[in-house]
Amino acid sequence: MLKRLAAVSAFALIAGLLTAPGSSAAQTPVDGNTIPGVDEIVSSPNLKQVAHLDKSGPLTATNTDWAFQGQYAYGGNYNGFYVYDIKNPKAPTVAAQVLCPGSQNDISVTGNLLFLGTDSQRTNDTCDNVASTTAAPGDRWEGIKIFDISNPLTPKYLKSVKTDCGSHTQTLVPGKRGEKNVYLYVSSYNLAGADLPNCALPHDKISIVKVPLRDPTAAAVVATPVVFADGGFPGSETGSATTGCHDITVYAAKDLAAGACMGDGVLFDISNRTQPRVINTVRDEVNFAFWHSATFNNSGSKVVFTDELGGGGAATCNAAVGPNRGADAIYDIVGHGNKRKLVFRSYFKIPRYNADTEVCVAHNGSLIPVPGRDIMVQAWYLGGISVWDFTDSRRPKEIAYWERGPLSLDTLTGGGSWSAYWYNGFIYSNDITKGVDVLELKDVRTAIAKYFRADVFNAQTQDNFLRW
Repeated sequence: MLKRLAAVSAFALIAGLLTAPGSSAAQTPVDGNTIPGVDEIVSSPNLKQVAHLDKSGPLTATNTDWAFQGQYAYGGNYNGFYVYDIKNPKAPTVAAQVLCPGSQNDISVTGNLLFLGTDSQRTNDTCDNVASTTAAPGDRWEGIKIFDISNPLTPKYLKSVKTDCGSHTQTLVPGKRGEKNVYLYVSSYNLAGADLPNCALPHDKISIVKVPLRDPTAAAVVATPVVFADGGFPGSETGSATTGCHDITVYAAKDLAAGACMGDGVLFDISNRTQPRVINTVRDEVNFAFWHSATFNNSGSKVVFTDELGGGGAATCNAAVGPNRGADAIYDIVGHGNKRKLVFRSYFKIPRYNADTEVCVAHNGSLIPVPGRDIMVQAWYLGGISVWDFTDSRRPKEIAYWERGPLSLDTLTGGGSWSAYWYNGFIYSNDITKGVDVLELKDVRTAIAKYFRADVFNAQTQDNFLRW
């Protein structure tokens, strides 16, 4: 829930910021053919790194997604999760580490609970497990783990919930008003195109886990609604077939969700939390290869979808691929009720070339709370971090960037920012290989965002930052 930080006397300053002209020096022009040196940091003048933490302890595997609550940031890692103390964002510390292997360890939090998604077949549902493809299918586990974080320094494992095809991502969905439950929309998919243990085809559904807040150990799958009654996009030479969803973002206050579902983009009505209903489905058979994630604007009138061209393992930020593939696509939501449609407006991609040895593609980001504007920060793997404005859906533009140069100029190498999110005045980036970067944005166009504070933040659970 977002809340007001400053007193009413601050509104004169806020009003001035809203009407101030945009900074003409927001970024210096970048030659598309100039590649930074190995590990060289480059940025626009308005976006600077203020802190960095290397990986440490047993959590040296791939860093993944973020969740935030109070003074703590929870960072996913294929080997478990970190708890960072970010009371001072310019001097973060590692407060705790939980060793609990199970890719991707996608993460979300609410109250005293933390949810961790496992999308690889494990020998059991505890944190003492290994990957398994030889055990009998019934003996393999993947799905959701639930932790008690009432003391963030000593998380305690509470419960597991097995789900079909595991949990590649999971989205926390608040219950309806007065309800003492939360829900998890579990997204998973089958890329193999053949029946797999625990993941038989057709896998055209999501799993919905109901979590009673008063008794989280009673959490269970309560519905597995079919999203694609027609089977979804059948696939093509350039686009992935739909066998489930990769990620879902919910805007619970508006009873809306947006699904990025491999070959399809989906708009849902979630007024009934356990029976999400498809309002509209869109496809882009020319430029989108894999619908990866989604972000609403604050008014709920637009959706930004990302295309993970190359599955997060290819160099796509170069002249050969061009500006419209491996990019974002901006859709307006037009119409009302059951007649709402997603209408394509434009693409956005970072306006810099990366080396052909750098894995770069559109990845996870979040809105920056700027009333009257649609501005978000976004991770691009080794393409770094971009802040861009899509207030005009047809003419998006970048207003800030930060990136670390290639890890190698000789070999195609993965790395860079998996997730870059705005939280209480700073940008937190979970770097796949390097650790954590904290950035500060100083720009007149986003200065008002410093006045908004969140008690809890899960990027895929959007809330209206204008509700005091």
